[in-house]
Amino acid sequence: MFIDIRTSLFAIYLFLAGDSSALSNWSYADNPSIAILIVLFSLLVVVYLMNLLIGLLNNAIEEDNNRVSYLLQKAEILAEIELFYLLPHQRRWRTWFPEVIHYYADVDKTRIEIERLIKEGEWDNKEFINMQEKLLEQLQIKCNPNDNKAILEKVKSNDEKLDKLEKLDKLEKLEDKLEKLEEKLSKFEELEEKLEKLLEIHAK
Repeated sequence: MFIDIRTSLFAIYLFLAGDSSALSNWSYADNPSIAILIVLFSLLVVVYLMNLLIGLLNNAIEEDNNRVSYLLQKAEILAEIELFYLLPHQRRWRTWFPEVIHYYADVDKTRIEIERLIKEGEWDNKEFINMQEKLLEQLQIKCNPNDNKAILEKVKSNDEKLDKLEKLDKLEKLEDKLEKLEEKLSKFEELEEKLEKLLEIHAK
């Protein structure tokens, strides 16, 4: 396999997978250098380089976590400054506290998020209706609230729950009636026992 560069690369890939059949033509006793090279390959490539890759991934994840924690701490400090360290006239500055804040949003991500909200039935919340209509027009998304499957499913589930509640109420009423009947039967049995005792007394 080591005659051609392509087969030699494939042999190295097999080494990474743990297959050393490419060196089966040579005996390790007659060629100890091959055994030494196999050991060095396993130590350097499989162990060292893989651990190096894992370490680099961990560093990248830690950098992301540090960025998030930095932003959270910055937001907490700014909120504390706005609440406790600003004078009243500073809080009324429009340059620091504007009425409207414009921010950039990716069109594709916004479209995906709106479609997800429509599917889950969370888009029609009766807030910012004009803004929602403009967004749908700009993003060319068709949304008919009457044909929303998620809302219809929720309505059906609510109807089923109401039916179950009505059935439970009926069952509770029946149970109450049964309890009352049992009480009446127990009283009737007591009366029968008393009548039997009275008849026995009169018979004597």
